Amino acid sequence: MSRPSLKLPHLTVPVPADTKGRRRSGSIVKVEEVGGRTEELLDRSAYLNINANWVNAKGAWLIHVVLVFMGKIIIDTIPGMTQQISWTLVNLIYLNLSYLMFHWVTGIPFDNELHGGAYDDLTLWEQIDDGAQYTPSKKWLFTAPILLFLASTHYTNYNPWLFAVNLTALIVLAIIPKLPQLHRQRVRFLTGDASGVSTPVTPSFPKMDTNPLHGANPPDAHFG
Repeated sequence: MSRPSLKLPHLTVPVPADTKGRRRSGSIVKVEEVGGRTEELLDRSAYLNINANWVNAKGAWLIHVVLVFMGKIIIDTIPGMTQQISWTLVNLIYLNLSYLMFHWVTGIPFDNELHGGAYDDLTLWEQIDDGAQYTPSKKWLFTAPILLFLASTHYTNYNPWLFAVNLTALIVLAIIPKLPQLHRQRVRFLTGDASGVSTPVTPSFPKMDTNPLHGANPPDAHFG
């Protein structure tokens, strides 16, 4: 009497063609908020941030006036320099340096390990007074470039071209970055998947060869 045999067929699962992959969607411009996690807030409150606390120290407001007049004296020493060009350069240099210092550089240069990197994504302006708006220090930092703009406009004899240059620099470099609506907001460009590779939806399994002898049929299962 022969033993019955059972051959196990290969199991295949059909996958629809339209669900094999889905391409990631991206955006050209994206605005996102940084520095708002709970653990970062706790790390900031652990120690005093001396990187931003100096703006409330004595003489911190006066240093802006001193630097402006020192820059004006140095620029006036250039041969052939006129008062119109001199005041325009002083205004533009002050606006660019203040933008670089308060609105471009992020993080703190020292004692960063005390705060656990909680300030890595924040600018100096966002660190001042723990991010509070309309504090005395921020009001002064907001007013100082406007006063310098008015002085440069007066001493350039209200030249329309120089007025347009100074006003544009004031709005772009000093006023807009300090608006509360832009506090801790970052504009990202081309935030999509740059590689263009589709994201797999269903896993794909390679076909396994269960027979050590390639090309041979799998052995029959015998049941006695």
